[in-house]
Amino acid sequence: MKIPRPEAVPGTMLPMREYAADFLEVFHHVDGVIWKLERAQTFDEGENPSWNAMRAGDWRRSLELLEAARETIAADLPARGELRRLRVVETPLTAYLQWELHLLALRMRLGERGRVLDAGELTGIERDGHLPELVIFPGRHMYHVHYDDGACAGARRIDDADVVAAWGSVVSSLYERGEDLLAYVDKRVVPLPPPRMGTEAR
Repeated sequence: MKIPRPEAVPGTMLPMREYAADFLEVFHHVDGVIWKLERAQTFDEGENPSWNAMRAGDWRRSLELLEAARETIAADLPARGELRRLRVVETPLTAYLQWELHLLALRMRLGERGRVLDAGELTGIERDGHLPELVIFPGRHMYHVHYDDGACAGARRIDDADVVAAWGSVVSSLYERGEDLLAYVDKRVVPLPPPRMGTEAR
C-alpha cells in the first residue's frame, strides 16, 4: 500500500507558538523513541549566536559558541524518551548543513541518537517529491513541519494512527540504512575548510 504524503492527510495546522506548546506537552514526558526526519539542505536558525557567527564568516567563533551552549542544548533533549534523528545529506554540503552537522554531533555527544543518509539512497522513495520534514511520536501523533524562507513557521499535527505508524516505519527503515552521524562528521565534515554562505563544501 502506498503511504499518503502528510500534506494529503487531514491534520490541524498549528502556527509556530501553538506548535511549540503542543510539542512540549509530549516531548519531555513520552517514553520510547521519538523520530525526527530532516530533508531540506538549508534552514534559517534566526538569532542563534553560533549560526550568526558562521554567517558573518567567523567559523572559529561559531564552533566556540556551539560548545558554550552545551547546557542549553542538553536541556533541549527529551527528559525520558530517546530522540533519533535521520539527517539526509546532499553533497557538496551547503554551508548550513556543514554548520548543522557540527551541532548535531554535539547533540549526539549529549545523548541524542543520529544517522546520516545520502540523498542518493532515496531515488526510489522520492518519486513524488522530497521526503517531508517530520517529528513522529509513535503511537500518538506526528508533526509535518512547515518552513517559510527556511525558518520554522509551525506544523500540521496529524493524528491518524495508521499514517503515523506508516511514516514511523519509513523513517525507522531509512535510519537503519544510515551511517552513524558522529562517524560521518569526523570523516567527512571536520576536515572541510570553513563554510561560506552561498557556497558548497565538498
